[in-house]
Amino acid sequence: MRGRDDDGAVETVTIYIDRLPGGVWSVGRAVNVDQRENVTPRPEDGVFTGFEMADALSAANEALESDLEASLDNDDHNADVRPFGEGELTKKLERWFFDNA
Repeated sequence: MRGRDDDGAVETVTIYIDRLPGGVWSVGRAVNVDQRENVTPRPEDGVFTGFEMADALSAANEALESDLEASLDNDDHNADVRPFGEGELTKKLERWFFDNA
């Protein structure tokens, strides 16, 4: 999603959910990741780490909602941003399972 930083400069916020080894879910929030030399997640990007998919979805959607509220203005540049859904994650889990079975 697009927003503005404290100085009014345009920034891009990326919120992501990742599945880590050992069945751990991770949620991250990165600002202007496209401007980084290395796109590997940084420790300070972390929002949530845990074993429950529902908790990861909740954490990701809370971060998303918070950033959407902070970026409200008169242009609808984030109008197409939608909450994360369980279906997105289960499809990736199924693909991983069948690729590794």
